[in-house]
Amino acid sequence: MELYSFDENYLQRLKAGDPALLQHFVNYFSELLLIKLRARYLPFDRIEDIRQETFVRVLAILRKERGIDHPERLGSFVNSVCNNVLLEQYRSNARTENLEEGDDPPDKTIDLDRHLVSEEATRIVEQVLAELTERDRRVLRAVFIEEQSKDQVCKDFGVDRDYLRVLLHRAKLQFRSKYAEGLQGRYASK
Repeated sequence: MELYSFDENYLQRLKAGDPALLQHFVNYFSELLLIKLRARYLPFDRIEDIRQETFVRVLAILRKERGIDHPERLGSFVNSVCNNVLLEQYRSNARTENLEEGDDPPDKTIDLDRHLVSEEATRIVEQVLAELTERDRRVLRAVFIEEQSKDQVCKDFGVDRDYLRVLLHRAKLQFRSKYAEGLQGRYASK
């Protein structure tokens, strides 16, 4: 692969949307980004997503009034943007993977009072859920009681995985708060 020297003329033509230059830009950096991202053993679809997002961001910044000050540094700029996109992907995946984790190994001890405790816990949980807002109640039921997939819950609520994490966090906080109030005797006497 032949390295290319970028100059102000190249950036101006790229900013103006010259089709031939856009094609050169994408072809040139696609190969370099592919090499970089393959070294991280990412699946091809993720590599493609990261490359596309990198190109979108670089071109958006280029078209801003300030743009890029040093045309000769375009290559390192594209590399830095790619690094940022890659880190965002890692963080995003870590969050969604944490949502799916939580499967504790089964307890193999025999519990004779389990049925009674389970009924009481179910009654208390239902009472606490009844005190929550409709949205909090629905999201907690969908994820924890009905055990729907996160993708289905996102679809039902019209949100993405990151915002589902926020909804779950808020709903759990409300649930804990109401549950703690109940431990002070409100549910025990009912």
